[in-house]
Amino acid sequence: MALYLELHPENPQTRLIHRAIEVIRNGGVIIYPTDSAYALACQLDDKNALDKIRRLRQLDDKHNFTLVCKDLTQVSSFAKIGNEAFRLIKSLTPDAFTFILEATKEVPRRLQHPKKKTIGICIPKNAIAQKLLDELGEPLMTTTLILPPDSDALSDPYEIRERLDDLVDLIIDGGVVEYDPTTIIDCTGNNCEIVRQGKGLAPMLA
Repeated sequence: MALYLELHPENPQTRLIHRAIEVIRNGGVIIYPTDSAYALACQLDDKNALDKIRRLRQLDDKHNFTLVCKDLTQVSSFAKIGNEAFRLIKSLTPDAFTFILEATKEVPRRLQHPKKKTIGICIPKNAIAQKLLDELGEPLMTTTLILPPDSDALSDPYEIRERLDDLVDLIIDGGVVEYDPTTIIDCTGNNCEIVRQGKGLAPMLA
């Protein structure tokens, strides 16, 4: 049975955040709210937890995982950022964007795109996500909570608990988060370009 923590969506309780961090550092798979959906997450270098997430979502080795980071300083350790991309990311974050960037050697190979060696990067403004990242001190390996055969992410914490209580280690209830996918921006070429329009708005790239 998963640990179930109800956190205030704007002022998450520090003592509960600390309990969540303990679960993550002990190899747990967690469910937590982001700007665009609930998501599955684990520690960056935890292969067993990652394999568990792959099984839950029935993902193959070509799936693009995302590192959810606290800020641009943290991003720079895990992704190579050119000047244009840096200015763009700085102007658009924190918000509901995923940026595709070339991964550095700090990113485990199993998280990188197998051919392009890229990684997705998010910097969320969700208060619970930010507090987790602040206390953890490193990115969270994350993928949206879309369970097969669903096409949308689960949005209601009570439904999440009903379906996944025995399959994950921690469920963070931050209220209902309606699924509204991030906008994906590819920053690996000469120019950054939107490859999926979602919740985040980037009029300078339209």
